[in-house]
Amino acid sequence: MGSGQVTAPVASQSPEPYRFRGRRITVAGLGVSGVPAARALHGLGAHVTVVNDGDDDLARTQAAELERLGIAVRLGEQAASTLPEGTELVVTAPGWKPGKPLFAAAAQAGVPVWGDVELAWRLRGPDAPPWLAVTGTNGKTTTVRMLASILEAAGLRTAAVGNIGVSLLDAVLGDEQYDVLAVELSSYQLHWSSSLRAHSAAVLNLAPDHLDWHGSMEAYAADKGRVYEGNRIACVYNADATDKPSTEDLVREADVEEGCRAVGFTLGTPGPSQLGVVDGILVDRAFVEDRRGSAQELAEVTDVDPPAPHNIANALAAAALARAYGVPAAAVRDGLRAFTPDAHRIAHVADVDEVAYVDDSKATNTHAAQASLAAYESIVWIAGGLAKGATFDELVASSAKRLRGAVLIGADRALIREALARHAPEVPVVDLDRTDTGAMLQAVQEAKRLARPGDTVLLAPACASMDMFANYNRRGEAFAQAVRELGA
Repeated sequence: MGSGQVTAPVASQSPEPYRFRGRRITVAGLGVSGVPAARALHGLGAHVTVVNDGDDDLARTQAAELERLGIAVRLGEQAASTLPEGTELVVTAPGWKPGKPLFAAAAQAGVPVWGDVELAWRLRGPDAPPWLAVTGTNGKTTTVRMLASILEAAGLRTAAVGNIGVSLLDAVLGDEQYDVLAVELSSYQLHWSSSLRAHSAAVLNLAPDHLDWHGSMEAYAADKGRVYEGNRIACVYNADATDKPSTEDLVREADVEEGCRAVGFTLGTPGPSQLGVVDGILVDRAFVEDRRGSAQELAEVTDVDPPAPHNIANALAAAALARAYGVPAAAVRDGLRAFTPDAHRIAHVADVDEVAYVDDSKATNTHAAQASLAAYESIVWIAGGLAKGATFDELVASSAKRLRGAVLIGADRALIREALARHAPEVPVVDLDRTDTGAMLQAVQEAKRLARPGDTVLLAPACASMDMFANYNRRGEAFAQAVRELGA
């Protein structure tokens, strides 16, 4: 990999055109992806039937809107398990598990299944903007938004789209003209994508997540690796990764276009064909004329907000994709300086009695929580929620020396308590036996009692939120409100 060259077969950039008019197409799922897909296909002249396993008020409202357009909608578990007669193509919402009976019926009938990303890719026009794609277990949204900020700083027309909340279908079919798109892709979306061919792509990291959906770590990694297929310019990977399979392993296995390069990013000193950090400076040794003998300064570590290690890695990945597209170094610096992180991502809420309170409610798995804990020296950790099958021994063992104390909340807090007992028995633990939303105020009060001046009280739950809160945003808001009450 020293030359940065990936030698693999040339991959076609354009799938065969698909004729939608007159075709019988089933859309699996309503929601933020199914409704736009149904509308788009109907507008292309297809005979569309939507099936949805939910039959609640929201589903009925969405169904009524589509039926007014002449789109058939079937609600309920039974309807969503049966392939409508005559179906020639299934377009699925990304969250539908591959084991659904509908997909088994489609496979038996020889009917292809596409995701919303696959549909958007096939609906691009001849002058469509290239995609710079980002996936990974953690950091996707931040990296894509950093990338969009850098591209904008270079004067390019762009948007952050995909799993970030802005529909790719809307970006592809809308009137807005773009030079390039910054695209966030989840493992679910990639699973249902077969012809996607990005300009350049990055896999930020790999850690066990969504294994109940994918079935195994190997299947999860393979779906993430689809983002590299057919890349034209650069496959960006995490050179610091030690887990197997690594992102570099996925690059080696990818079929890319002739001349596509492997470009690593590291928090250490970069080698040739890498981006990294030298004396507090983000530097590029990949997109320079003399990769072995020179480096291009891009930005200072202090230009990254916040300058936590995992966020610097996000910035390097975004910079690598931007540089692969030809963005000048100054735009990387200006874009990073202009970037403001989303809420609930290692966000400083307040200082109270010389203790910092930080909201990283978005740390919904152990990998994200480990990165968050690594950013501070002395921590009172607020953790817990729905574990989603995760184990916590590695997380606690790696972070034990940083822990002043721990406050545990949520349904699966016992799993974290047991890991703390095994690997950090000297750390005081407060176990709150409640899962109501008011538990957060008590958790913050208990954390204040454990903390000392100079400490950080860190909400990095390592778990999902749905046992107590509607989503991680609500959990973070409850934390921030509790901190404000402390300050008052």
